[in-house]
Amino acid sequence: MDAMDWKTLESTYIFRDEWLTARRDKCERPDGRIIEPYYVLEYRDWVNVVAFTKTGKVLMIRQFRQAYGATIIELPGGTMDPEDASPTVAAERELLEETGYKFEQIEYLGNVSANASTSNNRTHMFLATGGEKVAEQDLDDNEEIEVMELTVDEVKQLLRENKVVQALHVTNMLYAFERTGDIKM
Repeated sequence: MDAMDWKTLESTYIFRDEWLTARRDKCERPDGRIIEPYYVLEYRDWVNVVAFTKTGKVLMIRQFRQAYGATIIELPGGTMDPEDASPTVAAERELLEETGYKFEQIEYLGNVSANASTSNNRTHMFLATGGEKVAEQDLDDNEEIEVMELTVDEVKQLLRENKVVQALHVTNMLYAFERTGDIKM
């Protein structure tokens, strides 16, 4: 425990749903001050993957995002399901469902927070290599996903032009491309 950590004195759930839970906390700071209310949004953890095919192409996807109000380009990935034994299992499942590809190797790159001040979940980042198409997409009822196979240079151009708007996906690309030597940090 860090000396700056707050203590949660009470938590009251004000909304619960499969995809979003909101709670109101009463917290005590190390100096004894009480912070109330402090709202926290609870989500399942997420996974996303920079995925390279055997031919060296990067798999990207296009899909409509209601909250953003547009069709966007992003990485394959999604929400961890309760039955997923680990983030790696979730990443493998999401890759197969969204793209139809299986991969020889999936490397964990760490996790980041979408907004550590209000959301409790993490996004687990992966680098997958040696991908080969083995199946057709197996999409959820609310998904319509176009798979794109791009060169690293094409992906870098999308980044330069601010055409990848998912901040957590851009972060994963940074970690993955540093690992593959496609960028230097």
